[in-house]
Amino acid sequence: MPEPQLTPEVFDRAIVAIALTAGPEHRLVYRNDAFGDLFGPRPVGVPIREVFTEPGVDRFIETLDLVRADGTARRVTTPRTLETSDEDDPEDHRHFVYSCSPVSSRFGPGVLVSAIDTTAEVHSVQRAERLSADRLHALERYEALLSAVSQLVWLNLPDGTMAELVPGWEELTGHPWRDTMDEAWFELIHPRDRDGLARRWTEAEAGEPSMFEHTFRVRTASGEYRHVASRAVPIVRDGRLVEWIGATSDIEDRWRNRMRERMLARAVAVTEATRPEDAFAAVADLVVPELTDACTVFVLAEREQPARSGQPRRPGGPRATRIASTARPGLPPLPPLRQQSFLLGPAARRAVDERAPVLLTFPAGRVPSGVVPEESSRWLDRAGATSLTLLPIVLDGTTVALAAAAGCGDTPPPGRADIELLQEVLQRAQLPLRQTLELQRTRHAALVLQRALLTAPPTVPGAGLVARYQPGNRAAEVGGDWYDAFVLPDGSLALTIGDVAGHDLTAATTMGQLRSMLRSIAYNRTHLHTPADALTGLDAAADGLGVAAFATAVHLHLARSGEGDGGWQAAWSNAGHPPPLLLPAAGPPRFLDAEEADVPLCVAPAEPRRTHRARIAPGDTVLLYTDGLVEVPGENLAAGLDRLAAAADRARGLPLPDLCDRLLAEVPDARDDIALIAFRAAPGAPAGPAAVAPDSAAGPAAV
Repeated sequence: MPEPQLTPEVFDRAIVAIALTAGPEHRLVYRNDAFGDLFGPRPVGVPIREVFTEPGVDRFIETLDLVRADGTARRVTTPRTLETSDEDDPEDHRHFVYSCSPVSSRFGPGVLVSAIDTTAEVHSVQRAERLSADRLHALERYEALLSAVSQLVWLNLPDGTMAELVPGWEELTGHPWRDTMDEAWFELIHPRDRDGLARRWTEAEAGEPSMFEHTFRVRTASGEYRHVASRAVPIVRDGRLVEWIGATSDIEDRWRNRMRERMLARAVAVTEATRPEDAFAAVADLVVPELTDACTVFVLAEREQPARSGQPRRPGGPRATRIASTARPGLPPLPPLRQQSFLLGPAARRAVDERAPVLLTFPAGRVPSGVVPEESSRWLDRAGATSLTLLPIVLDGTTVALAAAAGCGDTPPPGRADIELLQEVLQRAQLPLRQTLELQRTRHAALVLQRALLTAPPTVPGAGLVARYQPGNRAAEVGGDWYDAFVLPDGSLALTIGDVAGHDLTAATTMGQLRSMLRSIAYNRTHLHTPADALTGLDAAADGLGVAAFATAVHLHLARSGEGDGGWQAAWSNAGHPPPLLLPAAGPPRFLDAEEADVPLCVAPAEPRRTHRARIAPGDTVLLYTDGLVEVPGENLAAGLDRLAAAADRARGLPLPDLCDRLLAEVPDARDDIALIAFRAAPGAPAGPAAVAPDSAAGPAAV
């Protein structure tokens, strides 16, 4: 029976690649469409060696020879690769497996070749292998990175258990790693940071987990605390939190550098202070609450400050006065500053003498005696203080003040680094403190000079005369304001009010010179000499002697009217000063101003000056004052003058001293110095010259 012959055309539409070879040279006699899709166009009718010219075709031909020789089918299941034109792109290569079976067709004995495309499967496996390799390399790099950084890396599971991936906790704290955040773990956290740390972790876990970030202090193996920063991210799979991966690093040096920067920025408040108490209060504010719970500054009495090196201490021991205090929120209210001094105890004296910090620790509320005043000690008891750091404030080699920094409640005593930072902050404030104290010394000298010059006015029969001087809070008791009152040789009374520009020793000195020169000029002229003549002479003398300073003044002469009713005649000249206020016994107040104002002193000495005149009736009051009584920053001068007139009108029935005090009390913003002198003609006083009396019963000057 003849052997059945294969009809290859039955494979035309097969999805598997089919080819048929014939003869010993294995000529390609048939291929279907799927074969062309897999291998591309291949010539038909030529030996298979000419059909496939790719490397490795010899193994294929050997397989064909074996099948033809022994009539046994063979399968090649290891994927073969058909390289494309882009040899560098493995994704572009084609892969297949094939089988060879002996057949007989109309072309004679041959081999049927069937090939299955495995490109997708091979590429999938290759991608998986590459991904696995990439992940392995990433893991190796991550592990190498973690071993290179100085961070603790940890893992936290939803059930609260923790694992340390990169160790370092024991090296930092001196305690083994704990598997949970239990009480023993929290004991290593600074007491003031525990609640915040627990709250922040709870917030990160709540709802949809979010990144955890927090900075807190940890007690190290040395017993001191250091700042660390922790950051953790949640790992969520299929919408479920599976773990937290976190890292903790020591940031103490970075924290201290940032703290120093903030302290320097806040030190501007010290430079803006004009009074020592404000400057030292700003110093105390610098360190609370960031570096300590409370800070009090005690200034040493200047006459009792320790002598410089090599000189004996003055008898009595050093004394100090509490000048500034501040405390963090949550502590008891601080006692008021009473300017009470106390004798320094041994610990405080050691800090002052050695110019070095002294740390005192004690049971809660049991402050050693003599360290601080009794009033401060009672406050520390109420605040539960457990430590006190005494830090000397040294300027130019002399301890001028002592800062006491207190740790209260559960705050542990400061470590060495904490004390060093406290000391550094205080040292940074030395320059502005020095400037403030120097300014205060200068102001004190100016005040002494000014008060020495502002003498009490004379007693004038038939009239009341009261002078007042009130230092401004801005200028800290220093200015160029002055008043003067004296009787001239002809029996008339001379009154002067003046103001030299500036608020320093120079202004006070210039004020004294101008006041003395005007006194001499006015006193040594005849009775025909007018107030305008006196101011003109003062202008010429100041110009000729080089006493050049911008100043304003009103110079007024008062003489009995001679009408026998107790009235007076007033003549005055105004050099750019606020006008005198006349408060009549009956009728509204009015200012004694002129249509044309004369220029201030030391501006144009040759400019003529005018004398103005008015009658002062019995019971009338004339008020001379400086601009501090009427000027308010940001307000028009006219508003201040109206306010003064209204206040004088309301107080017209008061005795002259009370009237002056009431006007001073009603100044809305007493930033500037105020000098004023008030004259009141007594009703029904007998006629006659004004007599000089050494006492000041009619109205002492408040200086």
